[in-house]
Amino acid sequence: MARIRILPEILSNKIAAGEVIERPAAVVKELVENALDAGSRRVGIEVAQGGRSLIRVSDDGTGMGHDDALLALERYATSKIFKDQDLFAIQSLGFRGEALPSIASVSHFTLVSREADAATATEITLEGGRIQKVAETGAPPGTMISVRRLFYNTPARRKFLKTVNTEMGHIADTVASIAMGWPGVQFKLTHNDKTVKSWPAAAAPLDRVADILGRDLQRALQGFKFDDGHARGHGWVASARVTRTTSRGIFVYVNGRFVRDRVVQHALFEGFRGRLMKGQFPVGVLFVELPFDQVDVNVHPSKHEIRFAEPERVHAVIAAAVARAVQTADAPRWQPPATALPAGQQPPPAADGARVAAKMVAEPRPAFGPPPAPAPAAPAPGAPPAPQAPAASPAPTVATAPARQTDLWHNRGFSSLRVIGQLHNTYIVCESAEGLILIDQHAAHERIFFEDLKARRAGRSGQRSQKLLIPETVELGFREAQILEGLLPRLAALGLEIEPFGGNTFAVKAVPAMLASGDIRTLITELVEKMAETGLAPDVEAALDDCLVVIACHGAIRAHQALSAAQIQPLLTQLDACDNPSHCPHGRPTWIQWSVRFIEKSFKRLA
Repeated sequence: MARIRILPEILSNKIAAGEVIERPAAVVKELVENALDAGSRRVGIEVAQGGRSLIRVSDDGTGMGHDDALLALERYATSKIFKDQDLFAIQSLGFRGEALPSIASVSHFTLVSREADAATATEITLEGGRIQKVAETGAPPGTMISVRRLFYNTPARRKFLKTVNTEMGHIADTVASIAMGWPGVQFKLTHNDKTVKSWPAAAAPLDRVADILGRDLQRALQGFKFDDGHARGHGWVASARVTRTTSRGIFVYVNGRFVRDRVVQHALFEGFRGRLMKGQFPVGVLFVELPFDQVDVNVHPSKHEIRFAEPERVHAVIAAAVARAVQTADAPRWQPPATALPAGQQPPPAADGARVAAKMVAEPRPAFGPPPAPAPAAPAPGAPPAPQAPAASPAPTVATAPARQTDLWHNRGFSSLRVIGQLHNTYIVCESAEGLILIDQHAAHERIFFEDLKARRAGRSGQRSQKLLIPETVELGFREAQILEGLLPRLAALGLEIEPFGGNTFAVKAVPAMLASGDIRTLITELVEKMAETGLAPDVEAALDDCLVVIACHGAIRAHQALSAAQIQPLLTQLDACDNPSHCPHGRPTWIQWSVRFIEKSFKRLA
């Protein structure tokens, strides 16, 4: 008796459903993507009990006739690919032809569809994948699919569903992620007959981005574009001061498809390099367009994962564009405090809400020294005059140079701030027209020192490496050893002389002079592990930067170190010259600010 049998179609559809339909949100994703492929401009999603009892997606797309509606429920039936070449140049969101029959096999399923020029619609009802009824009915042009009692005949899968709120949360996230990528389409999501969210068609993509991420965040977004002849696109990133603890604030779209791709996400992080601490995630929305034959979307049944034909090119152009946008978003933009008014001149009257701001920008401040003594009280009538105290030596002040209108960055940089003093010999206290700024002296000097080290490395000449008295050995895994062997010429050009030492072991014989005291074994290991993880050629220069971070940290001025005015002002001037003055090499902020408005509200001077 034969032991190998062909599975019944119903059972094979259930297996396919296990791959495609992980939870109710996956049903919503497949049905909404089909609606978009049909050219819909309005998509409605109705959900009951977190998708357990009902998921209904209706659209105003092209719809289907009687025969096409029946064929759509057959496995591997699709209108989107016809020949081998089509499979490698997918232009639609759906294409596999297994979503509808897979969903129908584990639910009570109803499809109602009508073409625009048809007199009636076709209604098809299935239970567990078996057709129960085919009839004509009245309906508007488009398609409506109802999925009831999901997983009713696969109790093991139904048992693993989470709570109603959890499943509904996944559905809401799924619809939001799709809506972000299709701003010209109206979406409406309801749960238990209550509207959860309605997104009207947006006039501009940024309007939809702000609608989903939040209007408050819109002010922190910096737009960017890129085009290298292979990959082009646009997007928005928030300042590195706006971060998340997860990757939920990252939205990536490739040819209109929401994806989770390691190459693009790594490029996004690379653009934020040196601006994020470990455990922080940026906020960004990125739209990438490539020729359809340059991206493979048929990697996984869920179609969330993709593969690029030239991942290095895609990575490079995105990382560069994001880096430029982040640098612009993070640049300090302060107005210098105004100089003191001439003697005898009174400032114009100001409203209560602006009076404190006027004093902060108009009064000269001492750089260091004790606070000014309070004015003596007026003597009572007939009282003897109070004894005169000896005149105190005047506190040193920092002169404020007049603003130069031709140098906007200088006027709005760190060197334009008025230095007030130090807090706990750790933070430099400064004043701008906008409010109060604290600068972390260690983080700031660390950034200056780090960029100075990088400049020295870029311009080094002559002796580029230092021989080790005793070669240091590094043992790697098989795959990592292969990667390192291919990198040896590039590393040698940077002064890292490494030779095979038998098996998967390598001997480091020379290192760049500035890294002679660093942990070379860790550097090499992290370098090859990063390449193995991302599948990309590693950025050797970036890996060396990690070593320079340690050097800069040890060489920078420390916290609790007293600084004079003569030491602080050059530090601020040097900080202005940095490419990334707002973050130390570890990603910590170098400065924080309290606006005048915040201070006034804290003192209850504003409602």
